[in-house]
Amino acid sequence: MIARRRSFLATAFAALLLAGPADTAGTRHVSEYDISLGILPIAKASFASEFGGNNYEISGSFRSWGLAELISKVSAKTSVSGRKQGNRLQAERFNLVYKTGKRTRTYNVVYRNGNVTQSVMKPEPKSRPDNWVPVTDSDLRSVLDPLSGLVFPGDAKVCPSRLPIYDGESRMDLVLSPKGSRPFSTQGFEGEAIICEIRYVPKSGFRRGRSDIEYLKKTPMEIWFAKAQPVNVYAPVYARIPTRMGDVYVKAAKYGG
Repeated sequence: MIARRRSFLATAFAALLLAGPADTAGTRHVSEYDISLGILPIAKASFASEFGGNNYEISGSFRSWGLAELISKVSAKTSVSGRKQGNRLQAERFNLVYKTGKRTRTYNVVYRNGNVTQSVMKPEPKSRPDNWVPVTDSDLRSVLDPLSGLVFPGDAKVCPSRLPIYDGESRMDLVLSPKGSRPFSTQGFEGEAIICEIRYVPKSGFRRGRSDIEYLKKTPMEIWFAKAQPVNVYAPVYARIPTRMGDVYVKAAKYGG
């Protein structure tokens, strides 16, 4: 499951898997992302988000690309819907369908006022190892989904101190700290991007002592946010995610439209 978490985390940092129009009537924002391991292209992701009043929907897709497909074909489709509450986007329903090879797993989560009221994973794991850290009821209170958790309303503070994330299996904190800003340009956008350093803090729903987890805990990541003017939100346009095989880079090839 480490591979699932790492690849999905990478796309989440992108602004999350968008590839189809949302149903909410309102302003629409589309982004596309290229993902590479060093200079080697390994995946592509696309996202579509739509905002109408206080309601929002984000949908997206992710798939392995290039030589990575010769090793393992991985794809995912995801969606989230919810409402803007204060300075955050708060999910009501989150869905993820993740495929690797011939295996498919689905995650469906229902939230109410930030608390998880239902979380279903199919198929369920047959067993958990002794070093598995189980998710408790308290872990499911006051949490965000991994898509809209990294999208901020235009008047909100970017790089907040801590984001409590639950993705349908694992509970984690993403601790963000500001690192200034830099110019960024791509198709559909040219301007300043706000840079945040991110530290990954696993809380539950993971194997304690796994080398991948320990590496990610100790090695800071970086993510850049840019403002999408038509929908008045900040979303990721660039991310650097260290792995034991090298840095994974996520870059917006298109931002807006």
